[in-house]
Amino acid sequence: MGNSFIRFMLALSLISVGVILILENLGFTTFHARDAWLFIYPLIFVLYGLKLIIDRVRYKGGSLGFGSFLLIFGSLLLMDRFEMIHFHFKDIFKLWPLLIIYLGFMFFRSPGGKVVYRERGKKDKTYYKNSSFSIGSYEYNQQNWKVEPLYLSNLAGDFYFDFTKAFIPENATPTTINALAGDVHILMPENVDFRVNAIVKAGDIDIIGQSVEGINRSLTYETIGYDEAVRKINFTLKLKAGSVRIDQIGGKGDV
Repeated sequence: MGNSFIRFMLALSLISVGVILILENLGFTTFHARDAWLFIYPLIFVLYGLKLIIDRVRYKGGSLGFGSFLLIFGSLLLMDRFEMIHFHFKDIFKLWPLLIIYLGFMFFRSPGGKVVYRERGKKDKTYYKNSSFSIGSYEYNQQNWKVEPLYLSNLAGDFYFDFTKAFIPENATPTTINALAGDVHILMPENVDFRVNAIVKAGDIDIIGQSVEGINRSLTYETIGYDEAVRKINFTLKLKAGSVRIDQIGGKGDV
């Protein structure tokens, strides 16, 4: 899982122990070593949930949905430990209505917005994005469909892009997909350069024959002529669960 993740979990554990000791000194609880874990892991949920929310707000990754779920779940567990309510780990299934609440909030999201794309060695460029947060599939496979900067967020669904049929302009075009669950399949023509940064929490990634699978998988790929190319695509693909596959085949990729 990487040294950064281990350091982060160690930091959370130390913070959790410190908070529990403060609560004991203030008389809110009595600390026993054998019961420490019952307080520590709910607090880790709370702190990690807050981190995900803050990262999302600051546009540094993260997740509002998963972060708020961990925050609520951990808070309920802590309230149980302090005998304020009765809530146990197995009661996690009672929180399923949160999904309905999340879906409701998604309707308040604006379909417009902008995303800043940074190309190495050049100034930042700001593009408008087409963003929605829903359930469903996306298909871009019509003849001569126009490639534009794209940002797609989805709860669940599949994404299919056939760039061999696309009209691809002579610039660096960002394409971002962020989904809770789904499959991403992309067909790229051999004469179009591209870069991919793919992250899948649970699933598999296959980019031109290079593949990884399992938990917390990531794969970065860049065609040989990407830096010098005028016409190119920059993919950022993030899935909580699912698969990413990119194949390169003969095709025109019209300009």
